[in-house]
Amino acid sequence: MPNPRQSSNAYPPPMRALIEELGKMPGIGARSAERLAFYILKAEKPEAMKIAEAIAAVKETLRHCDSCFNLSDTRRCALCSDPGRNHTQVLVVEQPKDLIALELTGMYKGLYHVLMGRLSPLDGIGPGDLTISHLLARIDNEPADDRPMVKEVILGLNPTVEGDGTALYLADELRSRRVVVSRLARGLPTGGMLEYANKAVLADAIQGRQSVE
Repeated sequence: MPNPRQSSNAYPPPMRALIEELGKMPGIGARSAERLAFYILKAEKPEAMKIAEAIAAVKETLRHCDSCFNLSDTRRCALCSDPGRNHTQVLVVEQPKDLIALELTGMYKGLYHVLMGRLSPLDGIGPGDLTISHLLARIDNEPADDRPMVKEVILGLNPTVEGDGTALYLADELRSRRVVVSRLARGLPTGGMLEYANKAVLADAIQGRQSVE
């Protein structure tokens, strides 16, 4: 069978360039890149230009919040600037997408801090490659603009080997500071069946058991 990338040589240079660039995206193979390219080609010009403008806006205007490193189009993101949030709580996550997932629950009303990754010695990622120093500075510095001091740091890292290692490192760094350190609960999801849960989930459920009142 012919290689889709080889057959793409039959396309005019602009089309070939679009397919090649789309194919560089995660999870987009050669066939998917061709389908997306043809969608853009067949779309009305205003619709196609909206896609181009949205990409340009992301690259030109989006940045990381100076305080929590969430995605923002201003120096301080909407969450950090919201006086209605609980500024004494900071929930630490690995990536902005983790923040979004938690925020969609509507259950947390404090602030966040995005590490922009997790510790991974095998990949050469150490504390200096993350925003750990900025997190510690947020806790150590005096409050500004009448914002209260941080009283609780919640570790919301992914339950992986690297995530747990990062959580242990942060807990050790925070131990000498005047903050309560907690972590998100783990265990059986609501509606889950014991027979389908893996050993790690069951172990977390046992260790995180609660008293029945």
